[in-house]
Amino acid sequence: MTKGQTDALFVVEDPVFDVHRSRLLELVRKSRLPAIYGVRGLVEAGGLVSYGASFTDMFQRSAFFVDKLLKGAKPAELPVEQATKFELVINLKTAKALGLTIPPSILLRADQVIR
Repeated sequence: MTKGQTDALFVVEDPVFDVHRSRLLELVRKSRLPAIYGVRGLVEAGGLVSYGASFTDMFQRSAFFVDKLLKGAKPAELPVEQATKFELVINLKTAKALGLTIPPSILLRADQVIR
């Protein structure tokens, strides 16, 4: 990352990154790159910003499908849904460590700001 003249990093949601969360965050921190993640857990663990579907919302919505299945619905008859709630999480401690200032307009839009 540091040799390739990279200005920032976008980390997609993938179980590989979750398994190696600590190592990934360590490499990003050492390279001093601003990074955005698809899951809030990486920001809560020290990443800069995440924007992605709310797992809490998706898990709560899954109860609807479990209820239908337990009442005898056939899985093939259930609708396929996409996430409708997305969360923006910002870690100001990490921003400060990177020497970045997050504009107030962005902070106001955040669902969670970690101070």
